[in-house]
Amino acid sequence: MAKNTNKCSYCGRGGDAVEFLVPNHNGSAAVCPDCINQLHDMIVQYMGDIASGAKAKKAKDAGIDLNKVPKPKEIKAFLDQYVIGQDAAKRYLSVAVYNHYKRLAQEHGDDDVDIEKSNIILVGPTGTGKTLLAKTIAKLLDVPFTIVDATVLTQAGYVGEDIESLLTRLLQVADYDVEKAERGIVFIDEIDKIARKGDNPSITRDVSGEGVQQGLLKLLEGSIVNVPPQGGRKHPEQKMIPVDTKNILFICGGAFDGIEQKIAHRMNSHVVGYSTDSRRRHINKDDFMRHVAPQDLKSFGLIPEIIGRLPIVTALDRLDRDALRRVLTEPKNAITRQYVKLFAMDGVTLEFADDALDFIVDKAIEFKLGARGLRSIVETIMIDAMFEVPSADEKTFTVTADYCRRKLDEAGFDAPAV
Repeated sequence: MAKNTNKCSYCGRGGDAVEFLVPNHNGSAAVCPDCINQLHDMIVQYMGDIASGAKAKKAKDAGIDLNKVPKPKEIKAFLDQYVIGQDAAKRYLSVAVYNHYKRLAQEHGDDDVDIEKSNIILVGPTGTGKTLLAKTIAKLLDVPFTIVDATVLTQAGYVGEDIESLLTRLLQVADYDVEKAERGIVFIDEIDKIARKGDNPSITRDVSGEGVQQGLLKLLEGSIVNVPPQGGRKHPEQKMIPVDTKNILFICGGAFDGIEQKIAHRMNSHVVGYSTDSRRRHINKDDFMRHVAPQDLKSFGLIPEIIGRLPIVTALDRLDRDALRRVLTEPKNAITRQYVKLFAMDGVTLEFADDALDFIVDKAIEFKLGARGLRSIVETIMIDAMFEVPSADEKTFTVTADYCRRKLDEAGFDAPAV
């Protein structure tokens, strides 16, 4: 092939009209500096157009169609299938989740109104359904959702998990898609276990209490956090992933055991002289949780800064006898239904007599463990049957109150002393 390096192969100018010519690898063609600059500009523009198109497509795919999002009543109806009672908490959760979708779908126009998130804190005794509400609502959502435990968290530099590990779990659920994770929801369980251990924080360093609360502030408020994709301390050499928590909704739950005393003290603090408020005097001690307020959380040990970032406070009621009875049989994942299915897999028909269900509920009330106590009682009653029935020839098995009483006596399952 004839060599043609004495002029530009693109503009045709000769070597005397340009500064210099750049030949190709075999010397069959050459390009002048002006053409190189023009080609560079064309490539940059072309790649920018491709990137903009891909970004627009991704943004469109990530958009939220509110017509397809379940409305608050539909969300509550779904929760009703799995969780008995707790209507107030269900309403708060349903509205918060729906507003979360609205915030993701909002278009920033000329009104400069930016819908901010309203994080929630659920307060209620053990066994009332806080964690179950979170697990159930996760089934319905079309955004990444994770449940994390606050008890393992410590201040950075101490034994335990860093605060950023909360977002590591969310990234894992979102398959490390950062934009997807930034639209997610995080449920922080056992939030009461990080309450400040003492009234005077200067006495000692509270690394698993107030220290964790201070570390959570930046996550709850909304900021860009550097998240270790594999956990912070086992892989110190890993590259951090920046995650913006502005649109991540945080739902916190905790039993806050003993907060009733704080509520009672607050509600009776204004009773002075001979005139008393009858509403204050006749409040049932079991209903104190309904009157929980931010100042009670502060008295319990949460710092004011974190309370301000959890503006919605709602309480879960202690389950009464009727509610516990319904928990045994009505939800889709009721304890008795689980055992019926387990026995059916062995070809055995299992039945619970009504007097047996009443006996189990009475025992659960004695132990004051709520719905969680129901499961431990049923497990204790059914362990022998689960061991013997699969090898027996019987095709039906009925659980009666006498059978329950006998099995609990054999297991030494006595009610605790009051």
